Amino acid sequence: MLQFFNDETNPGLTCFSYKVHSAPMSIACLERSAMSVQIDEPSEAEGGPAWATTVLGGLPITVIGMQESADEFVRIALKARGRDQLPYYSTSANGQVIALASRDPEFRELLLTADQIHADGMPMVLLSRMLTRNALSERVATTDLVHVVAEAAEKQGLSFYFLGAAAEINKRAVANMREKYPKLKFAGASHGYLSGQQEADVVDEIARLKPDILWIGMGVPHEQQFVARNREKLRGVGVIKTAGGLFDFLAGKNSRAPKWMQKVGLEWAYRTILEPRRLAVRYLTTNPVALRQILLNSN
Repeated sequence: MLQFFNDETNPGLTCFSYKVHSAPMSIACLERSAMSVQIDEPSEAEGGPAWATTVLGGLPITVIGMQESADEFVRIALKARGRDQLPYYSTSANGQVIALASRDPEFRELLLTADQIHADGMPMVLLSRMLTRNALSERVATTDLVHVVAEAAEKQGLSFYFLGAAAEINKRAVANMREKYPKLKFAGASHGYLSGQQEADVVDEIARLKPDILWIGMGVPHEQQFVARNREKLRGVGVIKTAGGLFDFLAGKNSRAPKWMQKVGLEWAYRTILEPRRLAVRYLTTNPVALRQILLNSN
């Protein structure tokens, strides 16, 4: 249980009460001026726009909605055609990402090379409304974004490339998207379990095919590391979007939480019920760290 309130005796303080497991209720107060960090803005790719950001958990989260994100992907991808420029790079942050970035400076630096960081976690959106001057309007979950982009891509003739997951999962994800969006073009697809030479071959293929939007679903931090190794080699690709476990959902292997659970920020709880062995430890170890980072390093 987490509750925020102002200290009536000192307007410069923001206080919060919290309770962890069976421990007594605790209260902590922070100066508002201390609840921020200085951070470099992500570099801007050629042809990509510079969006307003809000610092949340120490990361510059882009203040943008779902439809705006899709529209920008389409605009950037169309503009990139025929140009030998770096792909516009969009990644995402959730509790796991914030926790890992706080512990791993190298991973944090990889995130900061992105042109855009989406908030792919409803708790981030809700906390931004209490802790930041420039609150997030909505969660931009990649599992939803891919459909909004696909609808626009059908109309504009844009092509996708799906990279990641096991071969069978990847194949089913592509097939299901083709069934749902018959006019959607796929430049290609590949599983994500690649050796050194296999990776080089797949990167060469993607560079030759030049898909408008490359979706990379290898999980954190592997997909960010892949982009760092290969972004320069993928000039001519319009947009790169890291996608986590997206293909598992598109293939039907995993299901989404009910809408009400998504809206109140409990999708993580639903996923834990479905996959307790894999996710229980992750959420128990990352959620408290992420919450602390958001409380201390947001502006």
